[in-house]
Amino acid sequence: MSILEPLKITDTHVVVKVPHLSALGLIWDFVRRFVNFSLPIEAQVLLFLRPPDMGPQVLDVLLLPGNVLLDEVERKQRGAKHIRISSKCRLSIDQSYSVHCEPEGFKIQPELERFSSDYGPNYHPTFEVFLETIPENVTLMIQDRDRRQVWRRDVSLKGRTGPNPGRNDPAEDSDPLEDKLFWVRTQFVTRVSDPVLNQLLDNLLERGVLTDGEMQSARTRGRADKARDVMDTVRRKGREASSVLVAALREVDPVLSRELRLI
Repeated sequence: MSILEPLKITDTHVVVKVPHLSALGLIWDFVRRFVNFSLPIEAQVLLFLRPPDMGPQVLDVLLLPGNVLLDEVERKQRGAKHIRISSKCRLSIDQSYSVHCEPEGFKIQPELERFSSDYGPNYHPTFEVFLETIPENVTLMIQDRDRRQVWRRDVSLKGRTGPNPGRNDPAEDSDPLEDKLFWVRTQFVTRVSDPVLNQLLDNLLERGVLTDGEMQSARTRGRADKARDVMDTVRRKGREASSVLVAALREVDPVLSRELRLI
């Protein structure tokens, strides 16, 4: 260990002279281009299922570095439902990977994609799996260019395709309440009025579902963003919080509650 004497000090920088550095850094990029070598890093595979009202049912597959925060990614997915599953894997930056699905027959695009150190601010799907029919379970695999599996999981899609339109009695719908809110999220955002949102915020604050900070933050937003904030904040807090929101909506806007089948 040695103490370096500064050559120059400014308001923002300290300039020092460092002799005897290794030449490895200068030639590393040159070597990598020829040997195509990259050390694997901790990574994660995140799955998001788009809601039916966004068109064809699509399962988005995102390959991201392991230290990217899930909350940040989830906020960018525009209502897509995060499917919780063990996501940890090891991937090499600048190496190409592909997604495979069992049972076969589903369209997947692109066929091959390069993994990069993407830290936002946008988090676009790396792959899209088009689910023409919705199986209860699928097996997803990530393979490298040599077809070696680097990640494989059985994924349950049961109960994630929205309320069954053939049911006449909502009591027969066994989906978790927060999932029901997810499937009506777009309609709620489009149709709920600003006065109703303000009453919902008051009710949620009184019942302890929202904190003062969350309530004040929501009130500063425009109507549509306020509706998204209310819906997403409550859903993330689980079944009990979702139950309070549903009960409050029945009270302040029973017509919208019936039309959304939240009765």
